[in-house]
Amino acid sequence: MLRLYDTRNRQVGPVLPEGARSMRMYTCGPTVYRYAHVGNFRSYVLADLIRRVSERQRIRVVACRNITDVGHLVDDAEIDPGGEDKILLQARAEGRTGLEVARFYEAAFLSDTATLNIRPPEHSPRATETIDLMIEMIAKLIEKGHAYPTPDGSVFFDAASFPTYGEISGNRLDRLKPGHRLEGVDPRKRFHADWALWKPSDREMTWEAPWGRGFPGWHIECSAMSLRFLGEHIDVHTGGIDLRFPHHEDERAQSDATAGHEVVRHWVHGEHLLFDGRKMAKSTGNVVLLQDVVDAGLDPLAVRLALLEHRYRQQMNLTWDTLRAADRTLRRWRSHVAEWSETPSRPMPAERVARIEAAFDDDLDTPLALRLLRELERDDSIAPGSRFEAFLHLDQILGLDLSADIGRARSLPPGAAELLERRLRARDAKDWAVSDRLRDELAALGVRVADTPEGQTWS
Repeated sequence: MLRLYDTRNRQVGPVLPEGARSMRMYTCGPTVYRYAHVGNFRSYVLADLIRRVSERQRIRVVACRNITDVGHLVDDAEIDPGGEDKILLQARAEGRTGLEVARFYEAAFLSDTATLNIRPPEHSPRATETIDLMIEMIAKLIEKGHAYPTPDGSVFFDAASFPTYGEISGNRLDRLKPGHRLEGVDPRKRFHADWALWKPSDREMTWEAPWGRGFPGWHIECSAMSLRFLGEHIDVHTGGIDLRFPHHEDERAQSDATAGHEVVRHWVHGEHLLFDGRKMAKSTGNVVLLQDVVDAGLDPLAVRLALLEHRYRQQMNLTWDTLRAADRTLRRWRSHVAEWSETPSRPMPAERVARIEAAFDDDLDTPLALRLLRELERDDSIAPGSRFEAFLHLDQILGLDLSADIGRARSLPPGAAELLERRLRARDAKDWAVSDRLRDELAALGVRVADTPEGQTWS
C-alpha cells in the first residue's frame, strides 16, 4: 500500500485505511493569470504520481483540481491577503477582461499538463462558476459561530473559534503577528489572524451575496469546491509547500468547522523547485516555461523525468544540464524499448519489478526506483523481451511514453548528420582532438557514437 509523509502528523503512513478500494484526492489548482512554469508543475506531477501508483494497485481514484479564476490577491503570503486580484491586474496589463485572461491561461495550463502526461481530474471546477457554493458555506459558518459579518459587507472567519489552527504548519494563533505589509490591525477584525471569507467590491467579477456585492476570499474557494465535489471525507490533499500556510491552514479550519469533523486524512506537500540555484520568479529572470524546453530542442517529458530524479519532499535545483541529461536518458530508454520490442517477449523479472514498485510505495522514493530501473536496463543477463515488458509495465507509473519509438525508423536530430560527416573526415585525417570534440557535441544532441572495426556507428 502507498505510504506518504503527512505534513500535519509529521510522519509517513498509509494514505488509505486497510481494505479501501477507492481514493478521493484534492489538488489545489492554478491561479490562471500567467503561464505556469516548470516549477509550478512539480506539485501537479506529484498528484499524478500518487494517482498512477494507486491505480496500479487497483484503487479507484476520484480526483478534483480546481481553477482559481477570481479572488487570489497579490499579497497571498499574508494571513489575510491584500492588494489587487492577480487576474484583474494582468487583465489591465493586457487590455482584456478578467474572464478573457483566465480562460486563455487556463487553456495554456491544460495543454501543458497534457504534454506532461498528467491525467485530467474527474472534477475541475472553476471558482467563478461555484460562487453559490461559497456563499452557502459562508452562511453556514456564520450560523455555527465560526464567522461574522461586518457593517461594510465583509465576512471574516473567527480564527479563535478553531483551536487546532496551526497543526499543518506549526503556526499557532498565539504566536502569529499581524502581517508586516499591513499598517496596523484591521479594525473590522475581532482578532488580527482572522481572514476574509467575503470582500465587498463593485469592481469587475463580483457577485451579490446576503452581505452585499463582492467576491470570495481565496481560501474559502478550495473548501467549498472540495466539499462539493469530493464530500466530507477526503483521503489525500496535495499542493506545493508554499500553500501550507496560510492557505491550507485556513482551508482546513473552514472545511472542518463546516463539516464538524476532520475532513482531510492526509496532507501531502511537494517542496520548492529552484532553477540554477534560485527561486523561479519573473523578478530574477529565470522563469522557464515548458515551451522554452521544447524550443531548446528537448522532449518536454524530460521535465517529468528530471522531477522524478528527486523525491517530492526534497528541495530540488533544476538546471539546463539536468534537463539535457534527462532528455538523453529518455531518448536512450525509448531506443532500447524499441530494440527490445523486436525480440521474443518474455515474462517480466518479477522480483526486480517488485523492488521498483516497492520504492514507489515507500513515500514515492522515485530516485531509488529510477536507479533500480537503470540497473535493469544494463543487466544483459535478463532477456531483452523481459526488460521490454518490465519497462512498459513501469511506464504506466512513470508516464514517459517509453513506447514512442517502437516501429519507427531511426532518425537523427537536426544538425547531427553534418556533425557525423565532419567527425568521419576528422578521423580520416587522424585529428583526434576534433573527433573527440564532435563526439561530445553529438552526445549533447542525444546521439551516441561508437568506433568499430567497420567504421563509425551511432545510436
